[in-house]
Amino acid sequence: MIFADKLMQLRKKSGWSQEELAEQMGITRQSVSKWESAQSIPDLEKIIRLSELFGVSLDYLLKDELEEEENLMLSEEAVPIKRVSMEEANKFLSVKAATAKAIANAVFLCIISPVCLLLLGAMSENEKFGLSSNAAGGIGMVVLLAIVAAAVSIFISNGSKTAPFSYLDTEDFETEYGVSGMVTERRDKYKDIHTRYNIIGASLCIAALIPFFMSIIFDENNVLLLVATLSAGFLIAGIGVNFFVRTGIVWGSFEKLLQEGDYTKSKKKRRPMASVVATVYWMAATAIFLAYSLATDNWEYSWIVWVVAGVLYPAVLAIVNLLPVKEK
Repeated sequence: MIFADKLMQLRKKSGWSQEELAEQMGITRQSVSKWESAQSIPDLEKIIRLSELFGVSLDYLLKDELEEEENLMLSEEAVPIKRVSMEEANKFLSVKAATAKAIANAVFLCIISPVCLLLLGAMSENEKFGLSSNAAGGIGMVVLLAIVAAAVSIFISNGSKTAPFSYLDTEDFETEYGVSGMVTERRDKYKDIHTRYNIIGASLCIAALIPFFMSIIFDENNVLLLVATLSAGFLIAGIGVNFFVRTGIVWGSFEKLLQEGDYTKSKKKRRPMASVVATVYWMAATAIFLAYSLATDNWEYSWIVWVVAGVLYPAVLAIVNLLPVKEK
């Protein structure tokens, strides 16, 4: 049996179309068609990849006299690559779509959590409200912690729903026949919504600064007005981020199954490192926030720590992505 016949037999046995095999190999369908019709032969690198993909020996692929498959023996440490079925892919996309809104709302709650504290702090400085600074700080902190607790419960609840699919973030996998085509089709249909949500999110985040600057123009000495417009900015920015997060989760689910964008095989190798850095980074930011707030009792302004941390975080991730990855 010649190479072309063996390739066609292995492909059909795996349940793949020529398009599916081409996607796995990173080539065009026409190239696979030429291989199977004996019009051309792949180079050695691609033959090795075919050997790994189908789990057969190079001898079986290259020697015409070998009619029976010589399966590669997996070492004790080797882990077979997981195959994602159509059913599992659809379930994953459904779960991500269902949890996207809830997680986006939880992020919104985190963003607006300081608003009550800011407003009460400003009101305590105005005698006509009859509110002491201690009462304002106490009530504001209770509300802030209650909102954050609600957000955390949403994160944990929805995180448990997506936990069974966590391997898609860090592990290599293959998709069964038709999965890539289905995901690509759904992504293409969602593309206009994704673009629209990003435009709305960006516009709202930029517009969030307008109320604050308008208050400076009209009355820069009115602290309550400044804080009120700043709080309004938090609300507007929170809505904008909500759009970003919601569409980002849905779009990310497509990229995870297609292993594209931030979820290519090479970028997955960096995820454990990025996860550790993110944990340490935000724990450090929390420690700085609490240390400064408790030491100065300046809760009205210490929230700026989170703004600075948020601005610097992308730069930290960019540095992590530049670090070399240690091959196993």
